[in-house]
Amino acid sequence: MEKYYKKWFKVLSLPAVILFVVVILLPFIMGVAYSFTAWRGSYFKGSEHWYGALVGLKNYIKVFHSQKFISALIYTIKFTLVAVIVKNVVSLALALMVRRIGKGIFRTVFFFPNLLGGLAMGFVWSFIFQNVFSLMLFSEDSPIHIPFLCNMLQDPNKAVFAMAIMATWQTAGYLMLIYLNGLNNIPEDLYEAASIDGATPLQQFRHITVPMLMPAFTIVFFLTLSSSFKMLDENLALTNGDFGTRMLSLQILLTTRENTPPNYGMAQAQAVIFFVLIAVVSIAQVIITKRKEIEA
Repeated sequence: MEKYYKKWFKVLSLPAVILFVVVILLPFIMGVAYSFTAWRGSYFKGSEHWYGALVGLKNYIKVFHSQKFISALIYTIKFTLVAVIVKNVVSLALALMVRRIGKGIFRTVFFFPNLLGGLAMGFVWSFIFQNVFSLMLFSEDSPIHIPFLCNMLQDPNKAVFAMAIMATWQTAGYLMLIYLNGLNNIPEDLYEAASIDGATPLQQFRHITVPMLMPAFTIVFFLTLSSSFKMLDENLALTNGDFGTRMLSLQILLTTRENTPPNYGMAQAQAVIFFVLIAVVSIAQVIITKRKEIEA
């Protein structure tokens, strides 16, 4: 079988390579090229061809002078910081709990929310925040009045936590499985030896669990960072970017709607900057956590 795969590897991998080139690589290259042009979606301003509508770095200069883009960038960073921390804490806590309980049904139940689509889940949570939280559970007339949990989608600071709650609810079960797999790979002998030496559960977690989980941390941090930066459907369904809650993905989408004719060239320039930002942050995170993994 191994000889068969070695012999036919190039042929068998050819459909995947063609699909990658046609669906991802070529559109990406075209998008980068279009970001330097006066592209209006269905035509190029001032020319019939893209090379005749080149505007150089004007689109990029406009992007960095756009207050909406800068605000969306800052808000995206705020949300990412909150979401990454909350997602990792909750998913790791669930993994530790499920490992101790040992019931497979909990894995299935916690994973279910990950199957929901972004828009559908956003509209469901919009109803929860607007009606269940604000008008029923935590309103002024409720026995449990918590002002922070009321009208969360109308305040940019509250909305960060609202979107983090929703994103955590959706992805914590999936991330839990990654952590759970890492926990199951830690030898029980280490914990037994630490207990004999008088180590407390907190000391065991700090000096055994965390170092041995570094490979899982590398994967989970990468997934949470990239998904938080790229969040679009949930932001659109919850707030539509109103009240100063616009994130970068939504900013790129709305750029084509807020200009007449639609300025796709500027939107594409934002997309290129967005890609570079995610790539730099993700690569830096992987390098840092990989080093910790090696040290551990």
